Amino acid sequence: MTRVLIAGLGNMGMSHALAHHQHPDAEIVGLVNRSPVDLPAGLADYPFFASLEDGLSATTPDLAVIATYSDSHADFACMAMDAGCHVFIEKPLATTVADAERVVAKAVETGKKLVVGYILRHHPSWVRLIEEARTLGGPYVFRLNLNQQSSGAEWETHKALMQTTSPIVDCGVHYVDVMCQITDAAPLRVNGMGLRLSEEIAPDMYNYGQFQVVFEDGSVGWYEAGWGPMMSETAFFVKDIVSPNGSVSITEGNKGASADIDGHTAVGGILVHTPGGDREVTMPDEPGHQGLCDAEQAYVLRAIAENIDLTRHMNDAVQSLRICLAADESIRTGQPVDLTKETP
Repeated sequence: MTRVLIAGLGNMGMSHALAHHQHPDAEIVGLVNRSPVDLPAGLADYPFFASLEDGLSATTPDLAVIATYSDSHADFACMAMDAGCHVFIEKPLATTVADAERVVAKAVETGKKLVVGYILRHHPSWVRLIEEARTLGGPYVFRLNLNQQSSGAEWETHKALMQTTSPIVDCGVHYVDVMCQITDAAPLRVNGMGLRLSEEIAPDMYNYGQFQVVFEDGSVGWYEAGWGPMMSETAFFVKDIVSPNGSVSITEGNKGASADIDGHTAVGGILVHTPGGDREVTMPDEPGHQGLCDAEQAYVLRAIAENIDLTRHMNDAVQSLRICLAADESIRTGQPVDLTKETP
């Protein structure tokens, strides 16, 4: 039985807590949140702590699930591993490449498992999408976006996230990870642009951004993300991968409105196009958001129990973050970023 401590009880943390609450091989020993929070049935009876340090000291868990704001990720992950815990950490792994590398180095030093919350890696339809694209062969054109028209509580959540992380980084790491899994090539350079579309966010933050990335094999990628009540519902969800031999695309399917969290991962159907004709791959009975969190946490428990080698997983997490942070730098400086140079 794996003893689990969950830190951060927002949308993702709550879902991860429910996943462990229901898993037969997990025992929740505590929940951590800076402030009191309404808990669903089943979670209210667990010990509650206001800080990760207190929770670690009082419960001595085997696994720490970290779903706090991203600026705390690196320090919390290292604290947990130093306390003897394996770690699951929500994306992004950190807010700087140096901190992300520090966390990975800590995992190697301590011999603890480190799994990063790339939820699409646990979605059978996205796994199939990647397989179909790789079958076509590269070089590739990646056309990916996720714009979210948010209002009310959803806009408040987005504004809170933007206190530390831009949309292009927070959402982008998922889809850049997909690019990297398909091409396997090293990124060379990134060019980004963005705009602050609201007076409700900090003067140095932008809530709309897009970037282009060039890979060593000639593949090129485009990603776009915007948050807020001003965003359009038109073409908010583009997932299109093109190669000299055809293309693989997510069709309209059942993705719903841009604010629908389940729709962000839903595929509905895949269209495989080649010059010789088209082929549709249907994806019935896709897992919803909670089902994906269940699968993700089950993988973490299996990685611990079976001693799965997570070297590629950790390196991929750093790579996708490096690309998205380079895009953020490009947006802020107005200059392209050369990723072949050493990080200072």
